[in-house]
Amino acid sequence: MLSTGLPQGAVPRLERPGPLRDRVYEALLELITTRALQPGQHLVESELAGHLGVSRQPVREALQRLNTEGWVDLRPAQGAFVHEPTEEEADQLLTVRTLLEAEAARLAAVNADEAGVAALEELCAQGERAVADDDVDAAVALNARFHATIMDLAGNAVLAELAAQVDRRVRWYYTPVARQRGGQSWVEHRELIAAVAGHDEQRATRLMREHTEHTRRSYHERAQS
Repeated sequence: MLSTGLPQGAVPRLERPGPLRDRVYEALLELITTRALQPGQHLVESELAGHLGVSRQPVREALQRLNTEGWVDLRPAQGAFVHEPTEEEADQLLTVRTLLEAEAARLAAVNADEAGVAALEELCAQGERAVADDDVDAAVALNARFHATIMDLAGNAVLAELAAQVDRRVRWYYTPVARQRGGQSWVEHRELIAAVAGHDEQRATRLMREHTEHTRRSYHERAQS
């Protein structure tokens, strides 16, 4: 049993082409954000290198980059560990997310066409099926795609760039509460789609703010329990 404790089939394939260090970085970041590598987990360079089929050098470089970005903690004489987020960190991030996504929902209500609404409805249907199948990984991925589509429909490149900076960390925080949020999250998505389709800016803004607040509250409730 390896100390990295990766679930069977969790290791992503390293896509080519591209610098090896970047591909290793992306693979490790995906394992962290999906929580295949858990907060607080010890990361052993040699074992990660074995999992990914690479030498230790690109793993070491990736861990250093992840440390700079706050995903990994490098502790003297102990090694690398997946960062354990504090409640304050989560609260700050999810609060910023609410501001960005509420504005995106408002703009989506202004700009969305029939094709955009249809794309949201299809993602919502897939998300509902994932919940029914208790497929948490699929539900998390579809939730991210739903919110990304709202951002695309907003049509604001600067807003999208800012959202992209927090997107993966939001996914990291959402994953533990995805089952807890369950079908209710997709009920809220349905209501949001209706507001966007009806070009109701105020309602879309309010619904998105409430929706993201529910996720923030669920995260804190889980952390406290």
